[in-house]
Amino acid sequence: MAEPPCREASPVVAVSLCDSAPLLWRVEDLRAVRSQGLVGALLGSLPRTPRQNTRLGRPLLLLPEEERLLTERHGAALPPGPQQDGGGAELRQQVDKYKEDQQRSYEEQSVLALEDRKSALLRATSFTHTGSEPGAGTADEALRGRLESLDQSFTFPRSGLAVQLSTARAGLSYCPEARAFLHADWPVRGLDDLHCNARYQVFRDLRRRGYYLTSAGKFGGDFLVYPGDPLRFHAHFIAVCLSLDESVCLLDVLAVARLGSNVKKTVLLCSPGTDSGVVYTSLQWSGMV
Repeated sequence: MAEPPCREASPVVAVSLCDSAPLLWRVEDLRAVRSQGLVGALLGSLPRTPRQNTRLGRPLLLLPEEERLLTERHGAALPPGPQQDGGGAELRQQVDKYKEDQQRSYEEQSVLALEDRKSALLRATSFTHTGSEPGAGTADEALRGRLESLDQSFTFPRSGLAVQLSTARAGLSYCPEARAFLHADWPVRGLDDLHCNARYQVFRDLRRRGYYLTSAGKFGGDFLVYPGDPLRFHAHFIAVCLSLDESVCLLDVLAVARLGSNVKKTVLLCSPGTDSGVVYTSLQWSGMV
């Protein structure tokens, strides 16, 4: 298959690490990696339908090979930490302003809550003493005492504070200037494991040939290989990554070939070569002889 034409440089995406899982949160980052043929897997629930797992939303979990390919293309970076000056001063100003607004809102709501409590006390007292003229002065004095005690002892709980949620931006800015602090010269992380290197070489070669890849853990392989976008095509191959000098049990070969036949896919044994190429061997189950 001919190699796809080179595209213009894509924007740098922000990769957030949750323990060891690379996640993408921004919609623009999801679009950017999808335009490069990287699929990933959505993990988050949808706000309107949270109790279902048929349709998922952000964040997008990247395969380690997808993360490494983005890093190699200088297309991914970690968001700046506290020690890096990546718009942190502006962010701190926004946080301080938010805290000031929240404190102001708390004070205003405390006054309103106190007035509401007094109104409820007045309504209850007037309802109790309706029509009871004798002792009205004593009742008024008791009411004033309770109101004064309420002024001194009333405390509005923080847990009762009504908070306005900003759903338009939600802290994830889509403005180009808000993305300017991402620089591709900040490495994400390195993976030196031999099997990881073999997987990455196979992933990069198949992606260079125009195929789309996702995880094949449910099918006993390393990657599911699609001829096009997984939203439009079924996977044709199950890629199993092995080194050239790695020995494989014959029963394992038979098992994966039989599994591929059951799910109507061809098994590919993929081994990175010494000349930066990849050797592919296809397996298909043809029955017992």
